[in-house]
Amino acid sequence: MSFALDLKAFAEKANINAETVIKKVAIDLLAAVVDRSPVGNPELWAANSVATQYNNEVARLNAELRNDPANLSKSGRMKPGRLIKDGMDLVAGGDYVGGRFRGNWQVSFDTAKTGTLERIDPTGQASKGDAAAIIEGFTSEVGTIWMMNNLPYGPRLEYESWSTQAPAGMVRISVVEFQTFIDKAVSELP
Repeated sequence: MSFALDLKAFAEKANINAETVIKKVAIDLLAAVVDRSPVGNPELWAANSVATQYNNEVARLNAELRNDPANLSKSGRMKPGRLIKDGMDLVAGGDYVGGRFRGNWQVSFDTAKTGTLERIDPTGQASKGDAAAIIEGFTSEVGTIWMMNNLPYGPRLEYESWSTQAPAGMVRISVVEFQTFIDKAVSELP
């Protein structure tokens, strides 16, 4: 899954400080895509739905108990024996750490990268930082900035509502904001 910006056409439209604007727009666009990229959460997986519902109900009941002053000590803590100490373990993904998809966003100039990364980046900070460093090397000699995520499940996340965190995808939503990114970059010019 990838997308590209036709930089030459854009540069012709924005003659003043084109390189600065293009860099800013590319960094903002990539950041929006990374931030919208879902991070795996085992509690949302279908295999764990019963355990998640049960654990949520226990949490709800404990919150309800906390609302009754008769269940609280003078210090505001639950009295002994009042707190429900129960829960179900998740049946899938117990040791799972999300963030591989966010960690696989890559940037290149003129030719798309084809490999994947082993980076786990749940916050997306490493991906955004690496991308920004590459984009800062942009010059007017570059024809296209490629932003890609080559994990095989990327198209399912983007087009098949495979994630409840990003049911409408990440790239399509961010590209719709392209003009907003341009306007913001131009307004910040000295």
